[in-house]
Amino acid sequence: QVQLVESGGGSVQAGGSLRLSCVASGFSSGRYAMTWFRQRPGKEREGVAAIDNYDITIYADSVKGRFTTSQDSAENILYLQMNNLTPEDSAMYYCARNAFANLSLRPSAYNYWGQGTQVTVSS
Repeated sequence: QVQLVESGGGSVQAGGSLRLSCVASGFSSGRYAMTWFRQRPGKEREGVAAIDNYDITIYADSVKGRFTTSQDSAENILYLQMNNLTPEDSAMYYCARNAFANLSLRPSAYNYWGQGTQVTVSS
């Protein structure tokens, strides 16, 4: 059974940092891409950072220079280091995975999703 479990969310003041983790289990080895998405109330789900099995990364313009995604391939853990957070970063954050190394920030490119972890940034 494939599973993605996020953790690390919480409340932080503007300018602070958080590191999110996503543990992947049950996936077969091979090509993949994993992405962090976020969704604010009343807004569409937005891709913020993606990484593939070659460690190639892409970022949304809104988080470039502030967020960094990385992975521990041996432990099947995806990370999102978020620095200089602003209230606009407040959202439910999800990790997602596909099996095609299709590096994309579009939700439609992913077929496995975690349950999410909440990030709240206060001003």
